[in-house]
Parts: sequence; C-alpha cells; structure tokens
Amino acid sequence: MIFPTKTLSLAVLIIFCGLIYYSMLAGKKGKELPKIRRIPALEAIDEAIGRATELGAPVHFSPGRGGLIEEEAGQMLASFQFLSYIARQCAKYKTQLIATICDAIVFPVAEEIVRQAYIAEGAPERFTPETVRYLSNDQMAYCTAVLGVFQREKPAANFMIGAWYAETMLIAEGAAVIGAMQVGGTARLFQLPFLVVSCDYCLLGEEVFAGGAYLGKDPVQLGSLAGQDICKLICSGIIVVGVVTRLLGWTYFYDVIGKLGK
Repeated sequence: MIFPTKTLSLAVLIIFCGLIYYSMLAGKKGKELPKIRRIPALEAIDEAIGRATELGAPVHFSPGRGGLIEEEAGQMLASFQFLSYIARQCAKYKTQLIATICDAIVFPVAEEIVRQAYIAEGAPERFTPETVRYLSNDQMAYCTAVLGVFQREKPAANFMIGAWYAETMLIAEGAAVIGAMQVGGTARLFQLPFLVVSCDYCLLGEEVFAGGAYLGKDPVQLGSLAGQDICKLICSGIIVVGVVTRLLGWTYFYDVIGKLGK
C-alpha cells in the first residue's frame, strides 16, 4: 500500500468532518442547501395536534425508554427536539400536553424543555406539574401507567418517538383502542415493525435524527444534515467502485478500502 492504513483512515475522517463543517457554515451564512425530501410522518405531527385541539382532548408524548448515559442516548436527545416542537405547538393552540417519562435522569431535562417551550410561546401559565410526569423506571410498570393515562384522559394524539423495547406494541395498541392518531419512530430495528403496523405514521431509523432539522428549519442543522448526506453518497460511490473493480479482477482498490476499518 502507498499509504499506511491508519493514515488513510484519518484522512477520510478529516475530509468527511470538513464536508460537514463546511455545510454547516454554508447553512449559517444563508447559502442554498439541498432540500430535504418530504417526510409524511413529520408533516403528520401538526395534523395530529390539530385533531386533538379540535376534539378538546390532550396530546400524549413519550420519548421511549432510552436514557442519557446509555447507548440509546442519541435517540433520547433526538426525541427532545420533537418534544420541544410538540410542546410549542400545544402551547400555541392551548392544547393540553401530557409527556410521560420513565427515566429519573431524563425527567428534569424533559420538564425544563417543555417549560421553556411554553415560555417561548408566551404561555408559561399553561405549564403545570401534570404536564410532564415521571411514572416509573420499571419497564412494565411504566407501560401499565401509560395505559392508565390513556383510559382516564383519552388523548386524541399519541407520539412515541425514541428508543423502544418490549412495551412498544402494548402502548401503541392501547392508544389505538381509544382512537388516538399515532406517530411513532425509532432507530431500533427490532421494534420498527410494531410501530409500522400500529401507528398511522412512522419515522424509520435515521428519520428520527433528521426530524429536528426538518421541523425546526434551523440552517445549521440543515447544513449538518446535508453534509452527512454528501458523505453517505461518497461512501456509496466508493462501495460501487470497489465492487465493480473487484468483479473486473482489479484488487488494489478493493484492498485499500477493505483495510480502512481495520
């Protein structure tokens, strides 16, 4: 090899980070960025909140069972962006929001996010201790408590966006029984099928992480998203070139790319 494997890997990392940083700067300066494709599940969020407002019923939101110090922390941080947006919309339309939390560490963060959303919309008085509720750290206890909220308060919209486990189908079906419109989303592959069959709209994998940029229209976030997509296109192109050259019997390019991850 002309270049040592670690040197080549570092060069690729620097190039990709540079592309993302450049895209973020371009967005910050107001330069035109690639448009994000239409994501029906994200557009349905306003529809679900509007339906709840018309019916005079609450909106329920759960960020799943991920934490802030675990492997699912990324999904929890992404769900906070949805929580902030949904809280602002509920404050704007004077719709009751019920956010249920199953992690004691997540609870104060979620509570402050919702509080700031209400303040931003000029309705701090609408935020009450019942808006964000810590239920239980135990999986099935949390699930049972959420089902109890569904039966007592009959929310017309249910948002399940975050890391989900065995409780997915129980909560989603509980919301379906009361006729709530549902938008779900997770990056956990094994739980996606349950959300797809039980929710009206579903965010698939990376759409959960792109949601904040899509909803907030923040130029820096949009730039970061564009930069990441450019890097993915480059990686896809490298894979295609590697496969073609390998099939043609040219092994050098294949060997170089194959050693990048080692």
